[in-house]
Amino acid sequence: MKINYNQEDRIFLSVDCIIFGFDNEDLKVLLIKRDFEPEKGKWSLMGGFLKINENLDEAAARILHELTGVHDVYLEQLYAFSEVDRDPVDRTVSTSYYAIINIDKHNKDLTKNHYAKWFSVSKMPDLIFDHNQMVSKAIRRLRRRTSINPIGFELLPEKFTMRQLQKLYETILNKKIDKRNFINKIKSMDILIKLKEKDMTSSTKGSYLFMFDQEKYDSKKSNDFYLKL
Repeated sequence: MKINYNQEDRIFLSVDCIIFGFDNEDLKVLLIKRDFEPEKGKWSLMGGFLKINENLDEAAARILHELTGVHDVYLEQLYAFSEVDRDPVDRTVSTSYYAIINIDKHNKDLTKNHYAKWFSVSKMPDLIFDHNQMVSKAIRRLRRRTSINPIGFELLPEKFTMRQLQKLYETILNKKIDKRNFINKIKSMDILIKLKEKDMTSSTKGSYLFMFDQEKYDSKKSNDFYLKL
């Protein structure tokens, strides 16, 4: 069968990024206030159109960098949204990605320039188009990934306590976790380095600080490792 490209429909392809962060207490998502029509003044995910000289992964990395200034973070393709009327301006298919970044390490000037703000995922405003669906899917994927692979450390400071790590997992999974069971499971993963330093802010006795072993962490991240918390 012969296909004439000129006679086929033209469809825009966009990329939208769900950017997660953690402030030691709550899982948050970075949103921007839209400064153009349609839906001007409403909250939105950060997105853009695929350029002719890039693939989808490159477009997602570019968009993430434009908003946060960060490189080389956890970024995963999520889902393609293709409802015919999802964009009121023109026929547009969006491929969504979700990213995990450290809130303290992103470029705050860039986010300010884009009228961006961190929101708790539990207190998020209503978003434009189908962006609420994108965030919901991303949260479900993040929870599933967290229960299978040791991801999420990108949300923590370089040195962290076991309590901070447990709080991160409880926040992502949205449930309380037994402390002893959690510590045993994490130790069985063999990806942490216990430091001699202590965090003295939590108690007079202090809590030992940990770092993750980058080589072991990357190895575990690339293979299914059922944590089953």
